[in-house]
Formats: sequence, structure tokens, C-alpha cells
Amino acid sequence: MSATPYPVDMTVKPEVTAFFDPPTNTISYVVKDPASSACAIVDSVMDIDYAAGRITYDSADRIIAFVREHGLTVEWLIETHVHADHLSAAPYIQGKLGGKLGIGDKITVVQDTFGKIFNEGTEFQRDGSQFDRLFSDGDTYTVGGMTCFAIYTPGHTPACMTHVMGNAAFVGDTLFMPDGGSARADFPGGDAGTLYDSIQKVLALPDDMRLFMCHDYGPNGRDIQWETSVGEEKAHNIHVGGGKTRDEFIKFRTERDATLDMPKLIIPSIQVNMRGGKMPPKDDSGKTYLKVPVNTL
Repeated sequence: MSATPYPVDMTVKPEVTAFFDPPTNTISYVVKDPASSACAIVDSVMDIDYAAGRITYDSADRIIAFVREHGLTVEWLIETHVHADHLSAAPYIQGKLGGKLGIGDKITVVQDTFGKIFNEGTEFQRDGSQFDRLFSDGDTYTVGGMTCFAIYTPGHTPACMTHVMGNAAFVGDTLFMPDGGSARADFPGGDAGTLYDSIQKVLALPDDMRLFMCHDYGPNGRDIQWETSVGEEKAHNIHVGGGKTRDEFIKFRTERDATLDMPKLIIPSIQVNMRGGKMPPKDDSGKTYLKVPVNTL
């Protein structure tokens, strides 16, 4: 039996199809209810040529083509958190395929923090209203006949959630593959101790729970991977596995984070993703601009 308090049902085994985006090392997922044509899309990617200021949708179009080819119905577009390394394509996909857009309810904390950093003014709503559903810890929802639930797993950001669909859990940036460890915890609102606690919540799920990563960077030259299990993470994760203590993790994570550069796409990603994947409003001339705050990140 698992020690987790959440409504786990390991007998439900969704069909999970991964889509890897090389420029951002992001993995997006189509998660199909095994008993129907209903599906959810997790952590989609919108393409940006940052230097040219050009948005395209090749990554999202691959997902759309897959959904249509297999006759699927999109019921949910899930964001595990406000990503700092890629732009969400959720509104674009929603416009083509429908579905409801959901994120953790602490999105309001992220919106308030970065609304100030980007000097967005009072016209930028900080109440999460850009999304169709704000999830709290333990909230459930359905994809076809499959009951899914959200686990609040902050630490990387204040709004991180792990989404569990049957015997599959989508951990966002809370964990990486065992040889990748864990995500940084030094963004505004992040905290290494909180991240350790959140990881323990994930590791309290059944050992054979499938875990799906949002990112993989192929440590030591190995091929890109995105699926592991709770048992594998508990035994082999280089940052938290093998019984590593909270204090050990905090010391390591804090020292490591101090050496890391900011993600290349953090400036456009946060501005777009805190709006639910939408661009900032056009100015009076009809043009869209992203801001670059100086000495504030």
C-alpha cells in the first residue's frame, strides 16, 4: 500500500505519447483515457525565434496532427507550472481542438510577482482568470472516464503541480530522470527545502507509478529519456535518492543553483505563460512587444 493520501488507481493505464522539442529540451504529452477517445495535453510548446521576434507553431502542429489522426477529443490542456524555458502553445491548440486550460491556483502568486517585475500595470489581471480551471492540492478532474488529480508540489516555482492520471504522473520540473536529479529552486518564490518536501510527496506514490518528465538534457551524453518510476527515483535519483536528507539536499541545491545561468527564454516565457500562453496586448499601433527588465531578475 502507498503512504500517499491521494486517490491513486493503478489499474487505470492511460496511453501516453511523448513529443520532444529539441530547442528547449521539453517533452509534451498526449494522455489518452484507455477506455475512450478522450485525452489531455500536458505542457505544450510554442516555438519562438527570440532574436528575430518570430513565433511559429511547428511543435504544436505535430500534436494537433496526432490528435486528429487518432480521432481523439481534447478535454484538458494542463500546465504543470509557469515555465521559464519555453512558451506554452495551449491557447493555439485550444483554438484548434478545444478543451479546458488548467494550472495550479498559486498562479496568482506568480502573476503578482512577475506582474511587478515586468511593470504590467493594473490592466494585467493577477487572479488566474486567463485559465479555465485553477487546481488546489488534491483536486480531481476527469479525462473521459479516467479520474485524475493534482498534487501541489512547489519549490521550483510557487505554482508547480504534479498531475496524476491513472498509473502515470506528470511531474513538471519537480524531478528529472534519476541521473538528472532535480530542478533549480532559485527563481522568485522558489525554495530548496520546499522542493525537497514536494519531491517526497511524489515519492510517496506507489513504486510502480510511471513518472513523466517535462525536461531531459541527456546527462553524460546519453539519449534523451522522459519516463521512469517512483521506485527508480527513490533508489537512484542523484539528488534525493538513497535516503538523502533534507539538509543534504538544501545544501547541494543551494550551492548548485548559485552556479547556474538564467534560462535563455526566461524573459519571453514568463511574460507569455503567466497569461496562459497568450501574448501581451498589442499597443496603439497594433504591434506586440515583450519587455526586458534590466537588473531585476
